[in-house]
This record gives sequence, C-alpha cells and structure tokens, in this order.
Amino acid sequence: MNFTLHIWRQDGPDAPGRFKTYPMRDISAGLSFLEMLDVLNERLVAEGASPIAFDHDCREGVCGMCSLTINGAPHGGEAGLTACQLHMHRFKDGAEITVEPFRAGPFPPLRDLAVDRSAMERIQQAGGFISIRPGEAPDANTIPVPRATAEAAMDAAACIGCGACVAACPNASAMLFTAAKLAQLNSLPQGAVERDWRTLAMVGAMDAAGFGGCANHGECEAVCPKGVTLDVIARMNRDYARAATRKILGAGI
Repeated sequence: MNFTLHIWRQDGPDAPGRFKTYPMRDISAGLSFLEMLDVLNERLVAEGASPIAFDHDCREGVCGMCSLTINGAPHGGEAGLTACQLHMHRFKDGAEITVEPFRAGPFPPLRDLAVDRSAMERIQQAGGFISIRPGEAPDANTIPVPRATAEAAMDAAACIGCGACVAACPNASAMLFTAAKLAQLNSLPQGAVERDWRTLAMVGAMDAAGFGGCANHGECEAVCPKGVTLDVIARMNRDYARAATRKILGAGI
C-alpha cells in the first residue's frame, strides 16, 4: 500500500511548527500506525535526518501513550481503538493522511507529535487513590457490592488516561477523564469514605490545570477508545454538588 503523510514537525516547545510531507511506498496492510511511523523513522535516520518524536509504550491499547490526531480525530476516530491498534488496512491505498499532536492548552507541545500531558497526572495525584488503611485483606464477598455498582466501577476504571477526550473537546475539558477516575473509586465501599474530599480535590486540580468546562458536546464519549460514557460526568457533578454543600455546612470534609 502507498500513502502520503503530512506530519507536524516542531523542533521544541517554543519553536515554530510546520507540516512536512513524506511519501510512503510498499507499506504492509498489516502494520499498525505506529509501526508505519517506525518504518518512516528508520528511513529518516538512514538519510541522516531527525526522526519524528511521538509517544508510545505498550502498543497494546493499555497505556494510553499513543496520543496522535489522525485526519483530525484523536486516535484516528475508529471506535474502540487507540492509535497503536489502528492498522493500515483501514486506510485506502493512496490515501493522504494528516498526523498532528493532541492540541489543547493544558497539553503544551514538546517536540513533533509529543505533548506534555502531566496535567492529567496531577489530577490523579490530587485524589485518585484510597488513603485509609484497610488492614488485612478481607475474605471474598465479605463486603457486599451490588453487581450493577461493581460493573459501573469497572466500566469507569477502563479509562487509560490517553487524553483523547481533551483533544476532541472544543473546550479542552478533562471532565470525562476526571469523572471516570472518580467514579471507579467513589462508587465502591472502600472509596466511598473519602468521596467528598476526593471529588473536591480532583475537580480543583482539574480547574487549576486550565482545562475547560463541559458543555455536553459529547465528542469526548465519541472518541474514547475504551467506551467511557457521559454518565460518569453526571455522577461527578452530583458528587461535587454534595461535597461542596457539605463543606459549606462544615460537615467535616
């Protein structure tokens, strides 16, 4: 298969960026998008040119590192796929493909296709954990959890923190990510004890990082490679209203 790639090149955070065109010939349809970029980088290195910087790690759709905007859509816009799971057979032979970094104010550029997504890590660090010592591990099923609650928590825990929701949102909102991290902990007995404090801390960190607010456009849900839905945002809004009210009333948060 043959392709023409238009790839964003930027030498550093403060350097001007530009698109550069690379023809790709005889690319196997079975290659993943990142493997195709590997082929291009090998060619660039052999030619004495600078390779294209892009984030990657597990290449199995688990780590969330492959933050690429492909033809205007985070991860290429294929439902349920990250960029590393996107294979070249999904593109037409001879297609022109535009590759950009995730573009959002809280994701400052580093180089080429790599951006700094540490703002999302700061949200997680603010409260995405359980600090109460649980003691010895309890026997299975000694803490009753309704099946629907457990499944909802697992659905939220599927979030891999890739940032596609932020890149797709016209407001650069991190509500879907933050809400998913809150939902997986707040809904279970082990995390419910710190629900109010956790919600205020993580939402506060989200706002401090400069992410925008949610306007219910729904692009976040549409591009989420793990299928996290807007339901978690509704739950976060309820938890935040409850926690803020209790804080005002001095309820011991």
